[in-house]
Amino acid sequence: MKIGRAKLKNGSISWIYKDKADKNATWYKIQGDIFDKHSLTSESAEIDELLIPVIPPNIIALGLNYGSHVRETGITGGKEPQFFLKATSSLAKNGTTIILPKSAPHSVDYEAELGIVIGRRVKNVSAEDADKYILGYIPANDVSARDCQFERDIQWARAKSFDTFCPIGDYIVTGINPLNLKIKCTVNEEVLQNSTTSGMIANVYETVSFLSNQMSLLPGTLILTGTPEGVGFKRKPPVFLREGDKVAVDIEGVGRVTNTVEKER
Repeated sequence: MKIGRAKLKNGSISWIYKDKADKNATWYKIQGDIFDKHSLTSESAEIDELLIPVIPPNIIALGLNYGSHVRETGITGGKEPQFFLKATSSLAKNGTTIILPKSAPHSVDYEAELGIVIGRRVKNVSAEDADKYILGYIPANDVSARDCQFERDIQWARAKSFDTFCPIGDYIVTGINPLNLKIKCTVNEEVLQNSTTSGMIANVYETVSFLSNQMSLLPGTLILTGTPEGVGFKRKPPVFLREGDKVAVDIEGVGRVTNTVEKER
C-alpha cells in the first residue's frame, strides 16, 4: 500500500492511500491519524496538492552503513552503527528545489538512501520484532555539504541540516521486504550510485533495534539508513551538485524522489 498526505480541493488536509499495484490515479481517504486510530475508507480523495507524507519528530541518519561506502571513503566506522541527527527543517518535497546555501555552496553532495518511517512508539525492541513498529519505507536523499562535514566542523549536524537537505518521496510504501532492493542515484540522468540494500552493514531491522536501545523512537520518526558507494566527493574528479542539475533517487518498489538544484539568492 502507498500512504500519503494531501491538501484536498475542499481545503482540508487528509491522509490518503492506494494499492501500490494500482496503475491509475485514484487515491482514497484515510479517516483519522495514520499514527493513531484510523480506518481506510472507499471514498476517493479529490486532491489539490500532494504534501510531504510525514512530518517527523526526529530525523535520524546512519553513516558508513554500507561496506562499499566504507571502502570507498577509507573512513573506519565504530563497532556499533554510527548515527547523527538532521534538522527537521531540512525536509524537502519531491519535485522541489535543493538549495545550495550561501555559506557552503561549493561541495554539496548527493546520497541515495532508504528511509524508514516508524509507525508507533518503540523502545528497546529486538531486531526480530522491529518490523512490528515500522509503518513503511520512502526514498530519500541525504544531501551533505562536504566542506562543513570534513573540514570546517568536527561533527556533522550543519553539513546535513541546511534547508532542503532532506528531500523525500511523495508517499510511504508498506508491505515490502526491505532487505534486497535496488537503490540508485542519477544526476542529470547519469547513474552515479547503483547498488542494493543488501549491502547494508546493519540492516533495516537491526538499525531500528539498535536505535530503539539508545532512545525512544516516536511515531513518524524518519530513519535514513546510509548510502552505498558512488558519492560525489570520492569521485575523480569530485562531482558536486551545481545550479541547474537534476538529481533523482530511485529505490525498487519504494519510489523516486527528484529535485532540481539552485543557488541560494
